[in-house]
Amino acid sequence: MTPGARISAAIEVLDDVNARKRPAADALKDWGLSHRFAGSKDRAAIASLVFDAERNRASAAFLMGSETPRAVVLGSLARARGMDADALMSLCSGEAHAPPPLDERETNCLAKGDLNGAPSFVAGDFPQWLEPSLTAVFGENTIAEMSALATRAPVDLRVNTLKAGRDKVLTGLAHLHATPTLLSPLGLRIPLMPDGRGPSLSAEPAYVKGLVEIQDEGSQLAALLALAKPGEQVLDLCAGAGGKTLALAAAMQNKGQIHAADRDGSRLMRSMARLERAGVRNVQLHAPRGSHDVLASLEGRCDLVFVDAPCTGTGTWRRNPDAKWRMRPGALAIRIAEQVEALEEAVRFAKPHGRILYVTCSILREENEDRIAAFLREHPDFQCLSAQELASTAHLPELARFASRLGLGLRLTPLTSGTDGFFVAMLMRGAHAAQ
Repeated sequence: MTPGARISAAIEVLDDVNARKRPAADALKDWGLSHRFAGSKDRAAIASLVFDAERNRASAAFLMGSETPRAVVLGSLARARGMDADALMSLCSGEAHAPPPLDERETNCLAKGDLNGAPSFVAGDFPQWLEPSLTAVFGENTIAEMSALATRAPVDLRVNTLKAGRDKVLTGLAHLHATPTLLSPLGLRIPLMPDGRGPSLSAEPAYVKGLVEIQDEGSQLAALLALAKPGEQVLDLCAGAGGKTLALAAAMQNKGQIHAADRDGSRLMRSMARLERAGVRNVQLHAPRGSHDVLASLEGRCDLVFVDAPCTGTGTWRRNPDAKWRMRPGALAIRIAEQVEALEEAVRFAKPHGRILYVTCSILREENEDRIAAFLREHPDFQCLSAQELASTAHLPELARFASRLGLGLRLTPLTSGTDGFFVAMLMRGAHAAQ
């Protein structure tokens, strides 16, 4: 496919996303199935165009003076890839499946348009209804923080210390220009290609052999801050597909026991292949079985309950940019109720002197500091470690600078830490809380 034809395909996919109110990944998959002539590189390039358009939807539409898929794709090419009117004219020729030529209005918008006078939700590319919540968190830095969340996310890998050290893996991935992450002692970062695509890791020996796992640096840090030790009894209460379970197993050196549970049994079972590839041997999977209490035997026995709480996912918008436009106000209330329920469930399993690590990939105060404050009011036998104490105990003292200014816990964002948006808080029970 020509570059122009790829742009036409991206416009077609975005039109499908808008018309059917569906995730971009689903629309891209269907487009690929119905256009089998498109090769893997074509499909990857089209996906990159679509996700860039979603990242910059509000600012691109403002720049072009239109919200049509064509306007958003063209505007995003100007915003995300720095293409000027002349460059886009050469691609939009109307020939060989390329988009029709630019009209006079489009040419003028590309040549003279800018974001001067744009509202903050346009300049920062986020839903207008979330502005009060985001401003309460970031204040005058709201546009800068949200603009960082509208950029492309790098490819982060976690070195599996059950099989290799970081230096060894770094050498093996030198051809991908891998570099050590700045905050996680286990992480490697691989730069994206100019068109926004990452490398194909499925053919890399280090990935196939389980020496590395794809995991954002912020997620790696959350697992390290859990302070999981060899020999402990650990419950990963919302394990999902097992990313943090794998990291906990490595920290525990395959010693002790990790119990991984999730309401979505099919998603949990998909972690089996990952566990096997990583050489993990200390994990039991607890899939739901109707009304049967599959975790009853763990009540009051866990040293650590890891709560990767259901949340709005606002901290992952770099990777899931279309999700921010599909999010609705009612979703926040639903997630908060689920977070309260997850924390209450965690109390049931934490033993005396045990601990609960509460983690979200959200940047909203309502899902983070407010939840910890409410939990502590209801549970005086728990205490939240200060960010400084938690960072020091995890031997990651530099993380103390990410202490939340809105309450207890640590906050990570693309702008401040170069990671996805994460919140982490450690709740200690009983005698530990009093020390």
